[in-house]
Parts: sequence; structure tokens; C-alpha cells
Amino acid sequence: MNRISLCVLLTLSTVCAGGRAAAQTAATPATSAKPLPRTADGRPNLHGIWQAPKGSATRLAPANQVPYLPAAAATARANFKDRAKADPLNQCFLPGVPRIMAMDWPFQIFQTRDAIAMTFEWTQVFRLIHTNGSTHVQGIEFWMGDSRGRWDGDTFVVDVGNFNDRSWLDASGNFHSEAMTLVERYTMLDANTIRYEATVTDPKVFSKPWTVTIPLRRRTDIDRLLEYQCKAEQSEKSGAFERDPKTWYPGVIKK
Repeated sequence: MNRISLCVLLTLSTVCAGGRAAAQTAATPATSAKPLPRTADGRPNLHGIWQAPKGSATRLAPANQVPYLPAAAATARANFKDRAKADPLNQCFLPGVPRIMAMDWPFQIFQTRDAIAMTFEWTQVFRLIHTNGSTHVQGIEFWMGDSRGRWDGDTFVVDVGNFNDRSWLDASGNFHSEAMTLVERYTMLDANTIRYEATVTDPKVFSKPWTVTIPLRRRTDIDRLLEYQCKAEQSEKSGAFERDPKTWYPGVIKK
């Protein structure tokens, strides 16, 4: 992979990422009865690198538990049958939410009073969740949605809207329309575990709201995100380009 580190400058912090060709594996969380880590203003401190268990984004829920409307159910079945070609992620389009939260690559949270930022190892995607009381933008659709957060006790609650209809919810063909809204809930169970819940509402596709729950584990074995570039990985795999030894990681360097 590319040796050149990628520095993603956010208004909140800077993340430096180095090249790598494979997704990292989530670390086993430590269990502790210690109090939750907190910020200076008393909120649970979500700072750090986190990751969902491997395979979480393959199917967010069993097919018979997703409350599709009849016509939408037929579309979901067709998506599943043709998923190898039809999945937007296989063309390196943005994963959307909640899929990005469940993928096999780690992400990093930066927390301030007015916003929480998330940067993802997969193609250096980011989310900026405003917590300053501002409202959703109007008239713009996003692959990753538009996020506004607030605290409900020790749980961080995020309202996500303004989606386009082009992303899938997982790799099994579960989908949504542009009318989808999400309510995410991040609840810190201990210093190394966040319970992530996402309630999906989409009256064009589902007969009622439904919720997925995923544990997020702190990665205590790494101190920064590395680089996974979807298009570069595809090109490398297909042999569409020749590696330049000056800039591409050839494998283990023997001294």
C-alpha cells in the first residue's frame, strides 16, 4: 500500500493515517467495574478508536425481522440475489449510515462541546455531528446523511436525515429511500464498550420503525487509523496498474 500518510484535517483535530491493504481486526474488550471516563463537562468520554465485530455489516437483521412493505420486500429479495454486482459499496460509493458504523474497518471519535467528529479508516470518510443546537440543512441530500446530536443523560443521541436513496443498509441488499431518518443512540457500557443502536424509519419502504444494535469495541492495540482506499484496492486486485516501488508497500521489509 501507499507509504504516504494521509492527514485528514478536521476543525476538531488532525488524524494522520498510513497505508495498509487489509482491514484491522477488532480487539477483545476489557471488562472493568471502574467508572466511565468523562470529559471536563461530565459527559461520557467517547474519544478513541472503535470497531464493530467483524461481519456486522453483512446483514444488520434477519430477513424476516425487517418490516418491509410488500413491494419493497420484493426489491430487497432482488437486491440479495444480485448483491455481488448491485451493492453500491462494490463500486466504492459511500456506505451511508448505519452501514459505516458496522463495517470491518475501525473509526476514531473526537469529542468537543459543540460537535463530535468521526473519521473512518475506510476511504477516510468522516462524519461531523453538530451538538450546538443547530438544525438540519434544507434541500440537500447526502450519502452519509446530515447529523445533529444531543445528550440524553449519559447516552449520545443523533438524529440523521437528508439521505439520498442510493446506499444500502448492509451487504445483503437491505435498502431505504430518500425518506429514511435514523435515530442513533451511543451508550457507553464501560471504558471499552459502546452499545450502538440505530432505529430506522422510512414510510416508503418499511411498515414500521425497526432497530439494530451493535457493540462497538475500543481498539486498545492501535493509536491511529491507517489508510484503506477502496478504488486503489480494487485497481490493485484487478491488476489495473503497476506498483511503483517508491510509493507502494511491497510486503514485509526484511532488514
